[in-house]
Parts: sequence; C-alpha cells; structure tokens
Amino acid sequence: MARPLIILLSLSSVLAGCTVGPDYQAPQIPVKESFEPLPSMATTHPYAATTRPGQTSEWWTTLNDPTLSSLIEQAARANHDLRLAAARVREARAQRAVVSSGQYPNVDASAFYSRSRASENAWPYNAFAVPGFPWEANLYQAGFDASWELDVFGGVRRSVEAANADQEASVENQRSVLVSVLAEVARNYVELRSFQQQLEIANRNLEAQRQTLELTIEQARKGVARQLDVSRATAQVSTTEASLPRLGNLQWQAMHRLAVLIGQQPGALVQTLSAAKPVPVPPAEIPIGVPAELLRRRPDIRRAERELAAATARVGVAVADLYPRFSLTGSFTLQASDVDKLLKWDSRSFAFGPAVQWPVFDAGALRAVVKVRDAQQEQALVRYEQTVLQALAEVHDALSTFITEQDRRKSLQAAVKANEESAELAEGLYRQGLTDFTSVLDAQRQLYQSQEDLLQSEATVTTSLIALYKALGGGWEMDNLSPQSQPKQAQ
Repeated sequence: MARPLIILLSLSSVLAGCTVGPDYQAPQIPVKESFEPLPSMATTHPYAATTRPGQTSEWWTTLNDPTLSSLIEQAARANHDLRLAAARVREARAQRAVVSSGQYPNVDASAFYSRSRASENAWPYNAFAVPGFPWEANLYQAGFDASWELDVFGGVRRSVEAANADQEASVENQRSVLVSVLAEVARNYVELRSFQQQLEIANRNLEAQRQTLELTIEQARKGVARQLDVSRATAQVSTTEASLPRLGNLQWQAMHRLAVLIGQQPGALVQTLSAAKPVPVPPAEIPIGVPAELLRRRPDIRRAERELAAATARVGVAVADLYPRFSLTGSFTLQASDVDKLLKWDSRSFAFGPAVQWPVFDAGALRAVVKVRDAQQEQALVRYEQTVLQALAEVHDALSTFITEQDRRKSLQAAVKANEESAELAEGLYRQGLTDFTSVLDAQRQLYQSQEDLLQSEATVTTSLIALYKALGGGWEMDNLSPQSQPKQAQ
C-alpha cells in the first residue's frame, strides 16, 4: 500500500512546477511623451501646465484654503463610500485566504459515544438463544479523517494567483473611490463659494437698483421721468429680489452635500460654512507630468490591469480542470466498548491510500468553460485598453478647459470693467436728463450679467483644475489621512 503512495508523491514533486494555462504579462500600450494642448490654444497663459512630475498627493493644498483642506481630511476618514470600499478590500483578502487553503491538507477530528441494545424478538437474535449475549453495548470512538488534493497541474496555484489579483484590484478600487470622493468634496466646495459670491453680487446689484428706483421716483416727482420709468425700475428690483431665494437654496444644498460627503448629518456644516468666502484660486504652475506616469498613477487603470491579471489566471484554473486530479485520503480511529480501553493501541483502525479522478465524458462542458475564461480575459484586456484611452481623454479635456477658460475669464474681466463704467456713465447722464431710463436699465443688466459670467468663469477655472487632478489620479497617496477607511494588514 505504501508503494503507490510513494509513487504518487514522487509524481507530484516532479510535476510541482507544471502550471497549465497562460502566464500573465502586463500589456504595453504606447502613449505620447507629453499632453499636447490643442493647436488653437494660446501659447502663453497666466497659469501654466508643465511636464514636471505631477505632485498630485494632497493637491488641494495648492488652493490655499484651510476650510477645504479640513473638509477633505474629514471625508477621507468618514465618507461612507470609502468605508464600503475598505470593507470590499477586507472581503477580497479573506477570499484569498479561502482559496489559498486549497494548497494544504484538510483534517477533520471527530469523537462520539453511543449506547445501543439489540432486540431479543427480532431476527437474527430471536432465531437462537445465546447464554450471556450482550444485548446492550457501549461504543466509544475518536479519530480523524484527512484528505489532500495534490496540485499537480497548478489549478490551485492559478486560483491563488487570481485571488491575489482580485485583492490588489480591490485596493485600487478603494483608491479610485478616494480620488472621486476628494474631487467631489472640492467641486461642491467651489460651487458653494460660487453661490455665496453670486448672492453677494445680487445683493450689491439690488442695492444699486433700489437707489436707481429712488432716483427714478424723485425724477418722476419733478416731472423729469415718466411713470413708465418707475414701473420698469420697480420690475428690475423685484426680478433681482426673486433671484435671492434661489441662490440661497443652492447654497444650503451645497452645504448639505458636503456634510453627507464627510459622513455627517445634512445640516452639520451650515453654521461652519455660512460665512461667504471667495472661490479658491488655482496655483501659478500646474505640474501634470507625462502620459506614461498616468498609467502608473491612476488607480482605475491599475485596477483594470489587475482585473486582467485575474482573468488570465482563471484561464489556467479552467485548463487544469481538464487534467486528472490526484489526492491522498486517510483516516485513523480509536474504537472501544469500554472507555478505559479507548486509548489502547489494539483499539485502532485506519485506512489510507491515493485516489485519481479524471473526467472522461462531460459533453464538452469543461472545454466550454475554458472558452468562457478565454472570452472573459479578452474582455478584461479590452476594458483595460478602454480605461487607458478614457483616462488620456479626460486629462486632455480637463487641461484644455483649464487653459481656454482662462482666456474667457480675461475677456470677462475686461467686460465687467467696461460695464461698470457704462453703468456709472448712464446713471450720471440720466441724472442730468441727457439720456432716457432705458440706457440705465440696459447698463445695469449688462453689468449684473457680466459679473455673474465672470464669477462662473472663475469657478470653472478652479473646477477644471480639480477635474485635471482627478484625471491625473491624484489624491490616493494620502493613505495616512484615512485610518478608518484603510483595511487592516493581512497577517
């Protein structure tokens, strides 16, 4: 009996290095050496995007806004999406432990006691009389069963390889969620400050319009202005007043979204963020690095690459199922009718030996599974390539928006200055009776609109910078800021 066991173990040691299925190699995707702006873009801007290595860790600090930095840190510690992602990482690590256990023997221990009695009136005992027959008996038993499937063709090793890749993909997914959460906090914060500034602009214009209304009423009393002018001035004041509740509501909604993002009740930040502050200003220089860095830095690309590795390993698992399975089984048991004799050597019973299982006919099911895994691997490769292309497109889009919006903002600044002069001149001429009230109304409307447009452009510049850093994969390096969202290290 020992000889087949020795032969099987020898065969296992010879084939231990035999792992069927494809060996994974990370795909190589050629990318350009730099992120080139559109040819039509201006070559000089007040804010430059350089190809120096991108310093994307804690990029929000470049906006020099302590309130924003505090909100970012709170979100990294308490955001619910991050906590879910951290739980998925722990799940993947536990799943890896389940899969890797297949490399080792399984041993089950058992023990039991029973007392039984044979019927004196049932066959075969009622067919004859045996003096002193033990109609009642005890049975004590203790022992263990063991089994070990030898991983001759590497199916288990491929399963472990896939589980490792799944675990690493879950870590990259957590980092991807972190990048999205931090960008969402920053974007909502910029929107909040933009709404607050719009509210201030509306209040300033409302005050100017009320003064104009008073002037028009006074002019009407003197017979210089018409009642129509008073009605139009009143309508303008009412229209501006009507915009205040909407802007106030948008302001509260932005505060509520920020509170939820940092894991708090919707009204938790109202008192903290109610005081209006300007929109954060981008830094003078934006280091974005080169496209090759993007492939190494962006977590969704790294996750897609790990998913491809897992899909490749599962092809090997499916191929291994086509080959024979070799296993060793054995049991050792102690049995006795008297507990005092249970541990005696004569109470032993055992059985062991090798076993082979090989699917002879399955109507092509196993080979179909291999084709399924091949197709899944191909899908994972396509997703990886698509993720890379989408990442490059997002960087180019955010970069072009960041650059072109600065040109628009420069023009709007000139427009605001010109409209301020126009409104002042129109009111002065109206006071002197040298122009009609329509010119005053038009000048004030254009001033109000240009101020709003300029504020929205300033917010767009900052939000496009946030989108650029998100597209570059920035922020996941701040692991030390999110202790609650980070999984415990595997033992």
